[in-house]
Formats: sequence, structure tokens, C-alpha cells
Amino acid sequence: MDGLLTPVSTYRASEKREETKPARKQTSHSAPKSAEDALEILRHEPDYDSLVTALRLLAAGKSAQDGGFNITSPGPLSAQIVQVLVSEIAPNYWTLLKEDSDGGKASSPFKHLLGCLGSITGVNSILVRLRALIQEARSEGKGVSKRPDISMNLRILLDLLCHVLEGDDCVWRIWNSATASLTSEAKIRPLTHEFVSLFGSGRVVSLSAEAAEVVTQPSNTNNDGTWPADALKYTQWLGRNIVRWLESRSAETQVKAWSELFVKTLQLGHSELLVKNVFLALVPAIDAQFRVLLEALRPTEQRKVLFTVLRILSQDYLNRLGDSHKDTSKPIISSAASAISNILGSDESLRSHLVEWLTSSSGAGLGEGIGIRRAVLAVVAQDKDSIVTVLEKSISQFGDQLYIKHSPILQQEVHAQVLLLSAGYAFRKSPIKLTMLMRSSVWLNTISNRLSAPHQRARFLGMVVGEALSGLVDKGEKRLDFHMEETNEEEGKWYKGLTQVADEIGTIGDLFTKQADKENPKPAGKPSIRKQAPVSKAPPKLPQQGFIIEELSDEEMEDDDLPTYAKPDSDEEDSDDDPTLITRNKPKAPVYIRDLITYLRDTDNYDRQKLALTTAPPLIRRKAGFGTEVSEHAEELASLLIGLQDKFEIDSFDELRAQGMVALIVAQAKMMGPWFAKTFFDGDYSISQRAAVLVVLGLGARELAGFETSTYATGGGAFPSKRLPEKVENLFLTPQNPSDRQLSATSSLKPLPPNALESVTKSLTSDFLAPLAASAADSATGPDVLKLSTFTSRLEEKQGSTDTKKVKIKHKPRPRIRNIPNTTAQLLYTSFFSPLTARFQAALHSSSSRTRGILFQPYLLSLYLKTLALLVHASGPSTLSLPEMTAELWRILLSTAVRAHAVGDLPVTQAILFGFLTMLDVNEGRMRDLCSEMGREVVEAQEWVADVFRGLRGGDGAGEEADVKMLAAGVLVRLNEGIESYQLVMVGDLIGFG
Repeated sequence: MDGLLTPVSTYRASEKREETKPARKQTSHSAPKSAEDALEILRHEPDYDSLVTALRLLAAGKSAQDGGFNITSPGPLSAQIVQVLVSEIAPNYWTLLKEDSDGGKASSPFKHLLGCLGSITGVNSILVRLRALIQEARSEGKGVSKRPDISMNLRILLDLLCHVLEGDDCVWRIWNSATASLTSEAKIRPLTHEFVSLFGSGRVVSLSAEAAEVVTQPSNTNNDGTWPADALKYTQWLGRNIVRWLESRSAETQVKAWSELFVKTLQLGHSELLVKNVFLALVPAIDAQFRVLLEALRPTEQRKVLFTVLRILSQDYLNRLGDSHKDTSKPIISSAASAISNILGSDESLRSHLVEWLTSSSGAGLGEGIGIRRAVLAVVAQDKDSIVTVLEKSISQFGDQLYIKHSPILQQEVHAQVLLLSAGYAFRKSPIKLTMLMRSSVWLNTISNRLSAPHQRARFLGMVVGEALSGLVDKGEKRLDFHMEETNEEEGKWYKGLTQVADEIGTIGDLFTKQADKENPKPAGKPSIRKQAPVSKAPPKLPQQGFIIEELSDEEMEDDDLPTYAKPDSDEEDSDDDPTLITRNKPKAPVYIRDLITYLRDTDNYDRQKLALTTAPPLIRRKAGFGTEVSEHAEELASLLIGLQDKFEIDSFDELRAQGMVALIVAQAKMMGPWFAKTFFDGDYSISQRAAVLVVLGLGARELAGFETSTYATGGGAFPSKRLPEKVENLFLTPQNPSDRQLSATSSLKPLPPNALESVTKSLTSDFLAPLAASAADSATGPDVLKLSTFTSRLEEKQGSTDTKKVKIKHKPRPRIRNIPNTTAQLLYTSFFSPLTARFQAALHSSSSRTRGILFQPYLLSLYLKTLALLVHASGPSTLSLPEMTAELWRILLSTAVRAHAVGDLPVTQAILFGFLTMLDVNEGRMRDLCSEMGREVVEAQEWVADVFRGLRGGDGAGEEADVKMLAAGVLVRLNEGIESYQLVMVGDLIGFG
């Protein structure tokens, strides 16, 4: 009996019961043999050793029982494990695992955890957990108690997400692990949709940014956030991952996945940056891969990417060539043409996109240099039919009456360049084709419509194109020659010389090699090193002659008859209580532009920043006429000034920065006017920075025109160091013309007010309306003759309900607008006004919601319209381009988009009315021409202003609405007078109106 009741049987029964019982303590210490065992360990609060064992098993992808388990493959078991890792393990062990990462080795538990979560399921689980915690954090104000650990958990999850997505091959690895066991297309298709939605839809950015915002609330500890919360950095990361994917051998079998991801990423708001990163990474060495990427896209997406590549080539490589078509520019243009040709390959659809880019009404690189058009035409010219198509479409468009009348001149200049370049290529490919085109009615109508154009610049382009093409086909006396001085000057010869340009397709590597050399220039020569004299062991004996410096003791000093002086007062540098904070080595004022740039870049040094801001205006103005310092560094200096942040809260920071930019514009108007206009539309800047660009454009133009403005210097004088006394100098430097003003500009030091442009606008408005108000007040009684009622009483009385009668008020004389030299007026038109209006027209037709959202921000839109009006006023009535300026601004003010944004927005409405009033005032001497050339537009403006006037209140009160109504009344009076005086010349143009 004793043998039957041995302890062995009792022990085995107990062991059997223990195996069936889920005892957490024993399971946590046992080594897991399968994924299920690992899941059980993770679910029951394992200790650190058990966690490390489970993570090692899951990361290895091997187990003893199931024959192999891959946690990165989608499945129910992997989803459960990932959920436990994200919600329980990461919050508890994250800090400990990071400390035990062992320098980032692949065998560390930290890397094992990241490997387990590096999958579609893992990233999704982190995002789901982030959303849940964010919702719980947001619910605090709704009567729900908030856990104190939410901020800490959010911070851990953000850090976890940042590490999981780290690396340029992350996306590729996640896709490969997810599809490794899938062979059926039916299973891969839904996975592709989930994959693209996860990484390309913006979920990662939005949830990360929202979580970072919750973490960095004032009640929580500070956190700088992580890079996935920044859309710009996330787009750059995706671009690098797509490049790595394309470079892999498996890219061709996964075209649908990465092409859809690329298209989806284009919608994140930084499409140009994404294309640029992919293009620059692929084209220099693996140009075929970029072609594969384009061929995988839909036609609309191909067009968008190709046009973005052209813009990148132009801005980063070709714009610095300027308008030169000399031999020195050919190598870079040939390299750019090679890049475009390699991308196109033999794809005819891509070639058709290039033809469209050259001939579309808003294309051909509007606002860019001619280099990109030369490169594109060099590629298109390889196919005879394509270049002939470009020429035919260009001629047809160039002579269209509506195009001549309504397109900005800058746009017409671009298409004139395309026409001339394509004509040269077509003549060399097929002379008979160009000859036939010039004998056709289309060509004759083109020249006829150009010569009859109302704008002088449009006629000039027509004459230049006519003489250039006739010079190719006709010989001897048959050549067309208008015998005009403009066509034989430098600009006319440059246009006509475009027909002789013949660029070839070169080597693509040259383009990027030259760019690398530019970014990392080699030293011009070996710097000379001054040899120091050897130091002797014993000090040399001093010579006996000359001065001898001898140190005297205090006792010896008492015997001398030396006068004593009181201790000097403490200076500003010693005013600080803490002697360690006193800066003895303060920087000296920069005397060269390169020193100024160095100071502006040093954003961590308060003294340098303040000194750079205060010395920039006088330094730029002194250096403007001496050497090429300013011209060589103007763009870099302007970029630094625009992007400068007020990190140290410097007094009058905005005013000092604006003074520096105005000085740049005045010093290099021809270069910086178009540059600032381009920056306003294309630069990645805030609303306040874009507004600063408009302000300095308006103020700089007025200073160039010679109007009295605040002096933007902050110290110093003219460049010569020896100057006459101030009273004597004033006798010789009396500012009677703009050039004299520039010399004496630095003698009177006045600050630039922060609302300088608004002040100018109000001053001009008062000047425009004063004669009308005085005339209208003649019949009024009472002391307050400038009230709105005295100004509008006759207007409302005459208008009535039918609006059939017009008001005519006799103006009292007022000072005439200053006439400025035609050269300055032409400069304001070509370098300031035309780039702003042309890019606005291009933005109206842009498909980018970001561009339209920025442009039609109410404050920016009103400031933009006022800037254009001030440019017209600064040009004055004597400018030869006044008809073109008036027509372009008038049509912008009457455009549907602008008037739609004026509804319910008084500042925009006021800006439109100010624009009309300015144009009417400047065109006072040519009102007849205005009514005859733009009869429909004048009547349309009158009807719109009348509607605005009737829709505004104001009455006798004050305020913004009353001011706008008074401005509308002034515009309406001017329009009514013009229409009543010249209604007969408008009859022909108004047939069928309305």
C-alpha cells in the first residue's frame, strides 16, 4: 500500500494542475516557444528579462512550434501582439529600453521593439492610440476627469513613432514585409490602398501635430515635438523613401504601389519640394528611373510633375544666366536640355506636354529667365513636327486681338521669345515651311493686329517679331524694316538675335557638376601665410634712443607734480549688476556687404543682429554706386532680410528691416524689383513677411520716382569720408532731381513708420478727394463743410431711383502730379508693376489651393491692390507705358475673383476704389483715350461702384464705412464726368453691352 501512495503520484498530479492553470509568475519566467506564448507573456505584466526574451522571439520571426511567424505580416495574431506592445509595453518600458539600446545595435531589445512595430499594423496601432489619447485630453473641459499620465504617454508615443519611421528605407521595408507572403493580386490590392492611405493621406502628420500641441500646452512640460508633426520634414522623408524604393530591384514589380504613394504625397502641400528631392536624387545617375516614375502616373499628374521639374531647373540652374544668349550660357542650357530629354525618352505624350507648356496662354515659364525656354525648345526641336506646331500656335496666339488686349505684357514678352526661338529652329529644319507661314493670312493678320494695338509695348513686340522673321526669309529690299529707333536699340537687337540661337543637347552631368562647384567654390589661390619671427629665449635689449616706457610705483607717483582727475562715470557697458554678463568685445559695424551678410546669419548674437539691422541701409546705399558688392550679394541679402525673425525683440525691428530692403530696391531696382515680386508669390513666407515685401516695393518705387518719403538711412553719410559742413553742403546739394535726392538721402534721418504704405494711401486719397469735397461744399451751409453729406447730397439727389442722370462737379484746381523721367517710369513698369500683375494673372489660373489661399487673404489682397495703385501714381502721367498699366490694373480690379472677395470686406473694397481713383487721377489728361480704348470697362466700373455706393451706409457719421462711401462717391463722380463728356466716342464699343 505504501508503494501505491508514493509522493511521485502526488507530484505529477500537482504538475498537471499547474500546467493547466494560467499562473502569471511561472509563465513570465519560462522561455516562450511560440508567438502565442509571447502574447501571453506580454499580456500579464512581464518583468524585464521575460520582455526581452519575448521581443527577441518575435523579432527573429522563428518559433519552435508554428514553423515561422512574421509579426510584420498582417494577421489577427500579429494585430493582437502589436496592440499590446503599443498600449501596455511601450508606456511602461520605453525609457528603460532606450537606456539599454546598447548604442543602437541591431540585437538590442530597443531595436527588437522597433522591428516588431515596423509594419502597417504597427504604425496604424500607434496612430489609433494617439487619437484615443488626444480625444481623452480634449475632453477635459467637458466635465470628464483627465488622467495625469496622458501627456507622458503622448510624448512616449510620439517618440516611438519617430523611431519606427526612422530611415530612408522604412517605407520600402514595411511594404516588403507586408507583401512577402502574398502572391494573389486580389489580396495585394486592398493592402495597397491601406498602405497608400496610411503614409500618403496626411494622417501621420495631422495626428502627430495634434499630439505635439497637446503635449506642449502651458500646463505640461515643454517638448519640441517630433519631425513627423512637420509636413515639410515628413514630405522630405517620404521623398527619400520613394527614391530608395525606386532604386531597389523590386521597384518594377511594385509600380502601382509606389506610384500611388507618390501621387498621394503630392497633395500634402509641398509638391514642388517632393518632386525636387526625387528629381535631384534620380536624374544625375539613374535617369531611367525618373522616366519610369512619370510613365506610371496619369496624364494630368505627368503634366504637373513635368512642369514642376521645368520650374526647378529654371530657378536653381538657369535663372542666374539672365537674358544672355552668349556662348558662355550654352553649356549649362545644353545640360538642362539633356536632363529634360532623358526624362522624356521616346514618350510622345510627355513631348506633347512640353508643346503645351510653350504655347499655353499662362505657360512658357512666366516670370522665369529665358534659359528654361531655350532648354525646352532645344528638346522639342529634335522633332520637326513638334517645333513647327509650336511655331504655328505661337503665331496664331501672338496675333490674336483678345490676347493682345487682355494678356499682361510680361506674358506677351515670354511668348514673343518662344516665337522667335521656334522660328529659328523651324527655319533651319524646314525653310520652306517658315516661308509659307509668312505668306499666309494668319501672319499678315498678326502683324496688322500688333501694329494697331493700343499699347506701345505690344506694338514694339510686333515690330521686332516682324523684322526678325522677315530677316530669315526675305532678302535685300524685301526685308521688313519699320525704321523705328526702338527696334534698333539694344533690346530690339537682343530680341531679333533670338532667331540665331541654336542650343544642343549636352551631357546631364555637367549641370550638377557646375552647381556643386558653385555651392562649394575652391579657393582662388593659396593664401599667403606671414611668417612670424622666432621667439628668442632672452628678451632683446631696447635701444637707448627714442621713447622709453617705464613703470612707476605709487610712491614715485606721489612725488611727481602730476594733476589728478576724478574717476570717470560708469558707462553703459558697466551698468549690469552681474560682471559676467558684461560684453567687452562688442562687434564693430560692418564695412563690407559680405560682413553684413555674416552678421545677419548670426541669429544667436544680439549685438551682431542689431548692428546689422541699423547699419544695413546706409551701407547698402553707400556701396550702391561703387563696385559690384551690392549686385553680387543682393538676392542673398534680400532673402536674409525677409526671413529674419525678431528673436531678441529689437526696438523698431520691422522698420529697420524694411529700411534695408528699400535700400536694396533703390540700389538695384532692375534686379530686385522682379525678384521681390517673384518672392511675394512663390516664396515660402508668412503673411506678415509677404506684406513687408509689398510695402517695400511701394516705398522703393516712390523713392525712385522722387517723391518725398522718410529717409531710410540710420546713420552715416555719403560714401566719401571727407564732407563739407552741413550748411555749406546744403548750398551745393539741393535735392532738385531724383539723383540729387539720392546723394542727400542720408543727411536727414527720419524713422520709417510701421504703417508707411497706409499713410501714403490715406494722404493720396485726401489729395484726390479734397477738390471734389471743396467744390461740393460750395453750396452747403454750416461750419463742417467736409462732412460726407455735403459731398454726397448732390450725388444722391441726382441719382434718384432711375440713375439716368449723371453728376458733374466743377473741380477746383489742385497741384498736378509730378512728372518723372521716362526712363524711371519705364523702370517702374517693367521691374515693379509688370511682374506683379503678370504673376497675379498666373495665380488666378493656378490649380494650387495654397497659392490662391495666400493671394486672396483679405489683408494681403488689399495691400497688393494698393501697391499697384501706388506704382501707377509713382510712374505719373508722362510715362509711355501708362495705357498698358491702366488697362492691366483696371482689369484686375474688375476681375470676378477680386470683386467676389470685396463683398462684405471693407478693406478690399476700399483698395479697389483707391485703385480706380488713382488711375482716374493719373489719366486725367487722357480721359478721352481711356473712354475710347476701354469703354466697356469704364461703364462696368461705373455700375459696380454705384452698387457699392448704394450698399454702404455711412451718412454723416464717421468710421471706416463712411470713409469707403466717400471714396466711392469720389470715384463715381469722376467716372460720370468722363462718360458724360466722351459718351459719343464710346458708342461703338458699347454696342451689345449689358
